[in-house]
Amino acid sequence: MTLQPITIVIILVVLFLLSAIKVLREYERAVVFRLGRLVGSRGPGIFILIPLVDRMIKVSLRTIAMDIPTQDVITKDNVSVKVNAVLYFRVMDPAKAVVQVEDYLYATSQIAQTTLRSILGQAELDDLLAEREKLNRELQTIIDAQTEPWGIKVTLVEVKHVDLPQEMQRAMAKQAEAERERRAKVIHANGEYQASKTLAKAAEIMAEHPQSLQLRYLQTLSEIATENNSTIVFPLPIDLIKPMLETIKMVPKPEQGKK
Repeated sequence: MTLQPITIVIILVVLFLLSAIKVLREYERAVVFRLGRLVGSRGPGIFILIPLVDRMIKVSLRTIAMDIPTQDVITKDNVSVKVNAVLYFRVMDPAKAVVQVEDYLYATSQIAQTTLRSILGQAELDDLLAEREKLNRELQTIIDAQTEPWGIKVTLVEVKHVDLPQEMQRAMAKQAEAERERRAKVIHANGEYQASKTLAKAAEIMAEHPQSLQLRYLQTLSEIATENNSTIVFPLPIDLIKPMLETIKMVPKPEQGKK
């Protein structure tokens, strides 16, 4: 069966339309080149390309999470560590991302690796461990400034893991243990000092009011009596026997040698 010319024309028109009509999602853009010259960006939605004349490169506008491979870093205080991080960025200008750099994903990854080694190499180990938020912000600012001409916005950089040598880990563990012992001794000394001040103040009050000493003595006897002890030993207050001693001193002694 031979196709009629009109049928052939219709088929060609349908194929032309199918190849010319493009549909992009909300987060996609098409960078269109017409005979090698940049025309602009298209999308989202439906648009038409001229077959054999227009060529498009599809670019995603969604945020990309990129792992920065582990880097060997020598800190400012000459400690060798291994550091990895994660980079979050998105394409803001699709045309620049295609025209200004050959492969924006690869280029962004290389910039992130070199910047990570450079910035962390200028920090000391204590800063790398304690001030990670500050270093993250510095990394984000520098990488974003370098990728901005490519139409790429770096939104966040996070240092994920810092791998220390075994010798440094043991040294830090000893340092932390010594610091805990120092704090414990300081707290114990402060407690002894406060207790001594309180005891000295209590002694002054008891010296001014002797009755308080007697009340404390009776309270101690009451506490001892509540315990299940078979034998109770308690001191006899000198104030109780002092009048008896004075009376004995006043009694006249018998004369010696008197018959």
